[in-house]
Amino acid sequence: MTESKKAKKKIKKDKKMITPYFKHKDFELFKANSLEFLATLKENSVDMIFADPPYLLSSGGFTCDGGKMVSVNKGQWDVSNGLKKDFEFHLAWTQACHRVLKPGGTLWVSGTYHSIYQCGFALQVNKFHILNDIAWFKPNASPNLSGRYFTASHETLIWARKSKDAKHYFNYKYMKEGNWKDDFLKNPGKQMRSVWAIGTPKAIEKVFGKHPTQKPIELLKRIVLASTQKGDKILDPFAGSSTTGLAAYLYGRSFVGIDNEKEYLDLSIKRFEELVKNLKAKKRQLEIYPSHPKFISEMLLH
Repeated sequence: MTESKKAKKKIKKDKKMITPYFKHKDFELFKANSLEFLATLKENSVDMIFADPPYLLSSGGFTCDGGKMVSVNKGQWDVSNGLKKDFEFHLAWTQACHRVLKPGGTLWVSGTYHSIYQCGFALQVNKFHILNDIAWFKPNASPNLSGRYFTASHETLIWARKSKDAKHYFNYKYMKEGNWKDDFLKNPGKQMRSVWAIGTPKAIEKVFGKHPTQKPIELLKRIVLASTQKGDKILDPFAGSSTTGLAAYLYGRSFVGIDNEKEYLDLSIKRFEELVKNLKAKKRQLEIYPSHPKFISEMLLH
């Protein structure tokens, strides 16, 4: 048997072997290597991808968390392998995402200065068309401990489309006219700009535990509403605690999350089951008080 035939046979076998770690209707979690899993998906099959890849900054240093000095080390998955190999990693996963996105599908990438510039260059190498870069400003960011640098209080989000010639979806009207009362930078009724003021995850988002790079649900709700429609398929190749999946499920999108860490997949399941429970309670309240504004859920509006 030739090497190419062996490779094809292995991919076919892998497709059969990968089963969900957890599945509930349109919410699926897979314990897998992202690159290997993405290789099993059909080309042009995903509407939107949100990716928060490892920042690769676990270097033995310290940072501030909740007013305390803590190690920046998050795990072996966040350790740098050197500039060249780090870039090769970003090149590989962005290429894999490009293959599975639909022509008009879009990719969101989140990162700090440790990784976002490599990610941006990798997107360009892989022929993505960059639409926006968003500055996510954190009003409650942790202070700088050394006193030798500006306090890091933002992350950068890159929004890119698979093909320059295709047409992507953008919910311009809702971004402009929606209720964004917690974002003091958003002027009511005015176009949404590329600087968003959204706080870090609230305590209620961490009741079952937390992921070291967990994103606030408000950030993902905005991204999901801005760039997808009901029924769209959303994928997160570095799912972590699955905030992307919670926002997707909340608004009637299907979700596929991939992560290698059992700890965070189990955390994702707890968070998801709590969301389902809360949505059922909300639905019962709507049935009892159908016209009461207090019980009108956002999920029914989009």
